[in-house]
Amino acid sequence: MNTRDTSLQILQQVFGYSSYRQPQQQIIDTLVRGEDALVLMPTGGGKSLCYQIPALLRSGVGIVISPLIALMQDQVAALRQAGVAAGALNSALSAEEDARMRTLLRNGELQLLYVAPERLMTSGFQSLLQQIDIALFAIDEAHCVSQWGHDFRPEYIQLSALHENFPGVPRVALTATADELTRREIIQRLKLERARHFISGFDRPNIRYRVSDDSSNARQQLLRFIQLNYAQQAGIVYCLSRRKVEDTAIWLQKQGIQALPYHAGMSQQDRANHQDRFLREDGVVMVATIAFGMGIDKPDVRFVVHMNLPKSLEAYYQETGRAGRDGEPAEALLFYNLQDVITLRQFVEQSDADELHKRIETQKLERMLGYCELTSCRRQALLAYFGDVQKEACGNCDTCLNPPETWDGTVAAQKALSCVHHTGQRFGVNYLIDVLLGKNNERIQRFGHDRVSTFGIGTELDQKQWRSLFRQLIAQGYLAVDQEGHGGLRLSESCRPLLRGEVRLQLRRLQKEKSGKLRKQRTAYQGVQGALWEALRQKRLELAQEQGVPPYVIFHDATLMAMMEYQPQTLEQMSRISGVGERKLEAYGQAFLDLLADFDAEATLVTDTVSESLDLFRLGMDAENIARRRGLKVSTILGHLAKGIEQGLVELAEVITLEEELLASARELMLEQGEEIRLGPVHEALGGALDYGVLACIRADLNRRLES
Repeated sequence: MNTRDTSLQILQQVFGYSSYRQPQQQIIDTLVRGEDALVLMPTGGGKSLCYQIPALLRSGVGIVISPLIALMQDQVAALRQAGVAAGALNSALSAEEDARMRTLLRNGELQLLYVAPERLMTSGFQSLLQQIDIALFAIDEAHCVSQWGHDFRPEYIQLSALHENFPGVPRVALTATADELTRREIIQRLKLERARHFISGFDRPNIRYRVSDDSSNARQQLLRFIQLNYAQQAGIVYCLSRRKVEDTAIWLQKQGIQALPYHAGMSQQDRANHQDRFLREDGVVMVATIAFGMGIDKPDVRFVVHMNLPKSLEAYYQETGRAGRDGEPAEALLFYNLQDVITLRQFVEQSDADELHKRIETQKLERMLGYCELTSCRRQALLAYFGDVQKEACGNCDTCLNPPETWDGTVAAQKALSCVHHTGQRFGVNYLIDVLLGKNNERIQRFGHDRVSTFGIGTELDQKQWRSLFRQLIAQGYLAVDQEGHGGLRLSESCRPLLRGEVRLQLRRLQKEKSGKLRKQRTAYQGVQGALWEALRQKRLELAQEQGVPPYVIFHDATLMAMMEYQPQTLEQMSRISGVGERKLEAYGQAFLDLLADFDAEATLVTDTVSESLDLFRLGMDAENIARRRGLKVSTILGHLAKGIEQGLVELAEVITLEEELLASARELMLEQGEEIRLGPVHEALGGALDYGVLACIRADLNRRLES
């Protein structure tokens, strides 16, 4: 059997996949031949297999350099579940565990070893490596080597010594995020000039990108976003400061969201506990600074929200890429405002970096702001930044799904630029808007700006519209924020043609936030399917708890979905399901076969008419619209939705909106009745304030809460 046949056999028997994605096979062939490789592959594209399978094919142990303990633990747990002898060396191990791992390494009993760069480059460990047979070196998250990148790790620079100390061992550097500048530095610093390059594109088509330029009520928008679209699902919310992390997490908790904070100011134990809950429990929302996320291999993160502007498109791409690693639909939502730009510019200017670094960081921030102010396809712009040109608009970002209106802002922009000039190019946006609107306050009088020609000439726009205009002028390079860090605006050289009327300026019209439910991208299982889906997830959770691993390490959601679709009845049929390798088939196959065989469909059957109402509701229609469409009474439709609430398919808050006091009264009257809740007495006691359909929904929600 040739090497290709053997690698395919490993893919099928160990990892449970029937075929490779492009260009996995070519990367594996390259490393098996002993050649070096540079791999750029989007998150969720299967980078790990590119070094795991060659490590199993070649003689010796594969050494994987990884920057974070969480990533090591995840990968090692998954490999052990698949029957691979894997281990890790990091600071989380006790002295006894460390010694045991080194013994296994010396004795040739490990196939893959994960190690931090700091540990790898110690003289003691380098000496140990000289004594053993090494299959390959895999440098994961290779962008950490670049000082121009968003996640620089100085320890990574030392890894160039691997080329000198182990010249015959192939090396592969892997990352999901690297622009051209970062790629060049990876090659130079790791001495990979002779490596083959594999760049498989950066597109994550399952992620929907959305940007909101109205952050005045971002918390409420965030709450609605989660409740209406991703209730009880895992997500990450990024904030710029530790305080905002804490405040946002506490506020979400008060709204009934299972949210946890994560930032560098917390104790290491608290951070570890919160991260562990995020990985092992369903429906946890992590509110974090960018200190969280790198190396997190959780595949079912359904959304990533940025409450502030990221510092670069690399950082944004990397962080949003933590959503939808399983390939299922996911969403990236970004809130931003001008204050974010000023704050991030201050961070750059006040840093200890040299002028070249500061200039590049400023340019990256400007590109990030420009992305936010786009009127064209966001995905095209994001991918183009990484050199991945897409000819067609994606159809899955906010500007494609809801194209923004534009307006001729030439005259208004000229007024704004003139105001900056006449006030001395040293004031911030709020002050300039006050001058344009003619607000005759004490500060304006003190500076004499109530007498300049631009005083009061901008009353055709309100304050929000002016803020939007100034933001776009900064994004398009007509204005610059001062380099002293005070937030004042100054004219840039490129504004001259605009001031002279030689160019016309089309601007994005400020849009009001649209209310109502967004159409879900992901299928919500209902009726019998919904009950079976929950049963499969519960079985997975039980097995994961027994093994002490996150549920997705047992099986990904996609594997459970395939079980639902194909309904295997034998172990041989189960082995054909994607993601079920030989080791997992032996360990868990029968448990899932038994569940599928014993599942009582009749006991959980939801009638066709109820399913139809639920389907329409999931598409964004309320009870009145559904009733009108189906020719039924509203109370009947509410009865259907009540069944969905009781089975956990629908949330009460999605169906009805009531004053908290009235809702509490209804619940109290129901609880007074004991086990059997009758609606008549409640309706009468409330003086008919709530009709029977609404009461049925409240009762269904109460029953579900009591049962759980």
